[in-house]
Amino acid sequence: SSLAGIMLLEVFLVLGTVIIYFLFSKKKEETLPFKDGWWGKGQKPDTEEDTTIRPFKVETTEEELRDLFRRLDQARFTEPLENSCFHYGINSVYLRKVVSYWKNQFNWKKQVEVLNKYPHFKTKIQGIDVHFVHVKPPRLPEGQCAKPLLMVHGWPGSFYEFYKIIPLLTDPASHGLSDEHVFEVICPSIPGYGFSEAAHKKDFNSVSAASVLYELMLRLGFNEFYAQGGDWGWLICTNLAQMAPNHMKGLHLNLASVTKVGFTQLLSVLLGRYFPGLFGFQEEDVRRMFPFLKKGLYRILSESGYAHIQATKPDTVGCGLNDSPVGLAAYILEKFSSWTDLEFQNLEDGGLERKFNLDDLLTNIMIYWVSGCIVSSMRFYKENFQKGIGTQKHEKLTVQVPTGIASFPNEIMHTPQAWAQKKYTNIVSFQFMPRGGHFAALEEPELLAKDILQFVGKVEEEQLWKKK
Repeated sequence: SSLAGIMLLEVFLVLGTVIIYFLFSKKKEETLPFKDGWWGKGQKPDTEEDTTIRPFKVETTEEELRDLFRRLDQARFTEPLENSCFHYGINSVYLRKVVSYWKNQFNWKKQVEVLNKYPHFKTKIQGIDVHFVHVKPPRLPEGQCAKPLLMVHGWPGSFYEFYKIIPLLTDPASHGLSDEHVFEVICPSIPGYGFSEAAHKKDFNSVSAASVLYELMLRLGFNEFYAQGGDWGWLICTNLAQMAPNHMKGLHLNLASVTKVGFTQLLSVLLGRYFPGLFGFQEEDVRRMFPFLKKGLYRILSESGYAHIQATKPDTVGCGLNDSPVGLAAYILEKFSSWTDLEFQNLEDGGLERKFNLDDLLTNIMIYWVSGCIVSSMRFYKENFQKGIGTQKHEKLTVQVPTGIASFPNEIMHTPQAWAQKKYTNIVSFQFMPRGGHFAALEEPELLAKDILQFVGKVEEEQLWKKK
């Protein structure tokens, strides 16, 4: 019996240890390791990296423009099916109009001046040249400091998406917004996008991009900063929050996707419209998500073909797009239509000029064309997806940084707060936006700016970020 007693004691000791371990081990929040890569050509040199920050200007040569116009002149179009609108992708009747505008009215030289109205810079990080726009406030209210805000774009966008929101954040008072918080804004081009050099080696994924941008912020002297993103910017900024939680004061997202799906989420897809309260759904969640087959599954299937191609064979389709400006425009404009409003598929012109103007749309396309970055921008999908969804460390880690989410109604996929909460454990603001889609900063700059301002207001007022 004494043997049984000892065994029982051992069992209790083991159980006790396990319980204590679980109680206390949860406290240590794991961070994402910084990825110290080297993405330059060939062997990494032994010399120290040149860390100077050099001014940069967007410039194109007459030769480049002659080449572009020659290609536009020689474009071949295919007749669309009758009454097909944008249901088969871009409608080439409308595409002809765009190309005609591009050749005859679009003034690239004027747009280059627009691009250069903010200061641009380049600096070498981990072997590649990183381009960024850095805008400081023209004036600061008495006794105030500008808060650094990193804004990260996605695909098929660019740093230009932020040109309409920058003045609202750096000079809110002049635009009828509260100047309680004023920002200095840093908009990088993701490596492989726009004027940032692409990685020359495989495996440059969102964690690599976050590591590069983390280094950029430190190099600029920002020890504490805010970050904002949608599309890939969502993931890069999320990874950055996981990597440097003590440096990021707050994370603001206009897209929050959750890659790890649990049993309750699956159940909520089946039963959420009947028992919304049970799953923490609000009326608006139910309106945006159901019927789930139509608004979830079918939508993903009909809208994600591009992602499948880009996550498997980006270079193949990329060859065509990099060789043809019209092909490039067709591919990119289709996204600006359906991701702004799926209903736009029912319109002959894809509704493209309802929310955007052709000058802005073509400026974004020209950034892809003149930099020749479409293939490297598409490869980012392969680097992020090739190991499978849900397998990477960052997907298993939560985010503890104070988070604000602006949920736009026309985003392709809706993520309810109840789902986002599992990943972002410290959501301090979740707002259903009244209108707008995927390219929020370009489409609804004021709505997004106001949401960023109110979110930062909350974080500052309650000093929600961790004290060092």
